[in-house]
Amino acid sequence: MQSRVKFGTFLRGIAFGGAALLAVSAATAQAQDGAGQTVITAARYIDVLSGRTVEFPAIFVGADGRITGIADARTVRWGSDVRHIDLGERTLLPGLIDMHVHLDGPADIGGYGALGFTDSFWGMTAVKNARDMLDAGFTTVRNLGSGNRNDIGLKQAIDAGYAVGPRIVPAGYALGATGGHCDSTYLPPSLEKKDGKEEGIGDSPDELRYQVRRQRKYGAEVIKVCATGGVFSRNTEPGQLQVPENELRAIADEAHQWGVRVAAHAHGTSGIKAAIAAGIDTIEHVSLLDDEGIRMALARKQPVWFAMDIFNTEYTQSEGARNGVLEDNLRKDREIAQIQRDNFRKAVKAGVRIVFASDAGVMPHGQVGGQFRVMVEYGMTPLQAIQAATNVAAEALDRDRDVGAIAVGRYADIIAVDGDPLANVRELESVDAVVKGGVLVKGG
Repeated sequence: MQSRVKFGTFLRGIAFGGAALLAVSAATAQAQDGAGQTVITAARYIDVLSGRTVEFPAIFVGADGRITGIADARTVRWGSDVRHIDLGERTLLPGLIDMHVHLDGPADIGGYGALGFTDSFWGMTAVKNARDMLDAGFTTVRNLGSGNRNDIGLKQAIDAGYAVGPRIVPAGYALGATGGHCDSTYLPPSLEKKDGKEEGIGDSPDELRYQVRRQRKYGAEVIKVCATGGVFSRNTEPGQLQVPENELRAIADEAHQWGVRVAAHAHGTSGIKAAIAAGIDTIEHVSLLDDEGIRMALARKQPVWFAMDIFNTEYTQSEGARNGVLEDNLRKDREIAQIQRDNFRKAVKAGVRIVFASDAGVMPHGQVGGQFRVMVEYGMTPLQAIQAATNVAAEALDRDRDVGAIAVGRYADIIAVDGDPLANVRELESVDAVVKGGVLVKGG
């Protein structure tokens, strides 16, 4: 085994002369002009695709923000015109992916307290929440439902350089049934919409097909449907089936026709199984999962992923009442929280595909890295938990050519931590540096 050397000391001994970027691997051996190039170095990186830790990486990034090559920093040289991001003794990982967030949902405003703010307030809060997620190491998020299409507007603002945040896969308005979890359930009839149903609401296969087309038309890149009741709605119970299998199938078929994937909020047993049978891509929450649901997920020819938010109950129960969350909502959270965690363990043991999903907005966006600890406590290895937030999540997003791994061709979305997250996954609760598209956005 090679002796370890201090990476900072080693770098001072590298000769940086030379006008061309030398060969980065046998497969990509070619000289490259350094103009517009960036090189990122650190002590090591975790290759989530193989599960290996690779020492002394030099990760080369093109002007488009994608990785062009990965070399051994002890043998490669680069010219003075190559921008160098030196992350020192740290461990690098791919930028993390959270598959279930609500960027326009501040966690500290609950229940009827929301009525104290104007409509545009929520979109303004999304800007800070997006930055908090990025600083926490989440360079890609899937936003599953927003008011006023705040997630689509924020994505456009970030992409255009008007705001700083992660890559957003937006859903626009969530779909659901009249009176269901994704409908407006807090107001009396006199304050409800007068000229028809709320945005996203449908009560037949045709109405819900239309809603799929409408959300996609206005910028949705994923469709979210509420198949069952929920914790934070009023007059619904988590176990209730609210959108039956034939309507879920219509949503999935229509979305897939347009090349868009579908996420189904499904706490209840019948809703979980209906969503799996209907061809939904990811099942959210999955709280009241039974053995048949696990068998259905494993047997389905088309892949299905579970997105189980098993951390946020700690915040809800400690801070919810102070934030204005109604006792009925706190009661529902108490009733299903431990059941969900136990079912997470069963799903992991059975080998179901699982992605990282925090439901940020229920809890503060900057704290979602705490879920890695709970995922490990309930059956995952640290590597499995990391993969759930990187390459496995990227596959579920259908973005595995862009994000989810430190690999040639993918965006240089990279985070750094001081320790070894494979030995202590809690390193991911405090990310020390964040690179998005080859640009350092936090730390250094």
